[in-house]
Amino acid sequence: MFVDQVKVYVKAGDGGDGLVAFRREIYVPMGGPAGGDGGNGGDIIFEVDEGLNTLMDFRYQKHFKAKRGENGMSKGMHGKNADPLILPVPQGTTVKDAHTGEVIADLLEHKQQGTVVKGGRGGRGNIRFASAKNPAPELSEKGEPGEEKDIQIELKLIADVGLVGFPSVGKSTFLSVVSAAKPKIADYHFTTLSPNLGVVDTADQRSFVIADLPGLIEGAHEGVGLGDQFLRHVERTRVILHVVDIASTEGRDPYEDFVTINRELEQYDASLLERPQIIIANKIDVPGAEEMLELFREQVGDKYPIFPVSTVTKQGIRDVLFEVANQLEQIPKNYQPIEQTEERVVYRYEKEEQPFSITRDSDGAYVLYGEKIEKLFKMTDFTRDESIQRFARQLRGMGVDDALRKRGAEDGDTVRLLDYEFEFME
Repeated sequence: MFVDQVKVYVKAGDGGDGLVAFRREIYVPMGGPAGGDGGNGGDIIFEVDEGLNTLMDFRYQKHFKAKRGENGMSKGMHGKNADPLILPVPQGTTVKDAHTGEVIADLLEHKQQGTVVKGGRGGRGNIRFASAKNPAPELSEKGEPGEEKDIQIELKLIADVGLVGFPSVGKSTFLSVVSAAKPKIADYHFTTLSPNLGVVDTADQRSFVIADLPGLIEGAHEGVGLGDQFLRHVERTRVILHVVDIASTEGRDPYEDFVTINRELEQYDASLLERPQIIIANKIDVPGAEEMLELFREQVGDKYPIFPVSTVTKQGIRDVLFEVANQLEQIPKNYQPIEQTEERVVYRYEKEEQPFSITRDSDGAYVLYGEKIEKLFKMTDFTRDESIQRFARQLRGMGVDDALRKRGAEDGDTVRLLDYEFEFME
């Protein structure tokens, strides 16, 4: 089964906790703090494996979690950093944030890596908090939580040439004739339910990869038929082979088919029409096809090269393959349809994210939330008075006390942060 789009949850490893410890060696009076830092949590990294060609491994396992870092140790020893969790993916994999649509990684080359979520840093041990005012702190940090995301993984096949056209115009048959690929071929629409790849060798020892994409129909870019599932694969191709049924065996007009498919490509991504496009006038061996071809040439004009082909008699196949190979030689592998502009660095002011927000629950409690304040909470060790006092000072420094007063908080009111409740005091 071909799998080219899947949604999964990834969670990087949390950092290890810092340690509160003191030197206790004999003959070392007032030894001081000796608690080490925790190790960093493991990242989750996607790495391209050219041996894979689908996202099947992600179909059955939808949750991935990296290991957390080791806790800090006595004698100032640092906890071990966790190894990253490396997940193999096929070439042409794009990773997006499932909620924002932001592209996290676009992986094209063999062994190329992309960090999807980063592990949390290890918490600091009490050796880090020693100062002249407090030479023996009973204070440490918990590890920072690792990043977690719902991500959308998409596979865009890396093929040099993409075969497009209405269903049953002969794309799969053409692929089976020019390569060793053996796609399913039958006399009904949407026989091809997933893309097929084939390697083509020309008579003059040139080769390229061709992809047969499931039949497009009008409205494909909006989800009609199978088009919206597979249009993304056209993005990676450098040349488009547009197959039309020049004999009109199903009663459709070849020129109208041609215009309709190009309109779908344009509405999906306008830059696709800037790619070189070669028209294959298939089924030229059918009686009456020659007359239809002359009319078709007049309607299309000189913008696109047209090759009459018969996949049954193999007429015209050799000429098409030579033309495709010639076009590919003129287009570099890293072809970008969008014109590259002069490189420059633009600095934009980015408003700092609000550290916290306040709402009220139905029971009257004030609820604090926000990424910054929640991370601070998770990294605080509430089993130690010194850590609690430091947390209170940090909240005061962030302006939480003043904000609560403005919202009407009074002595004795309940303030809630995640699963923790405390009492507001002036």
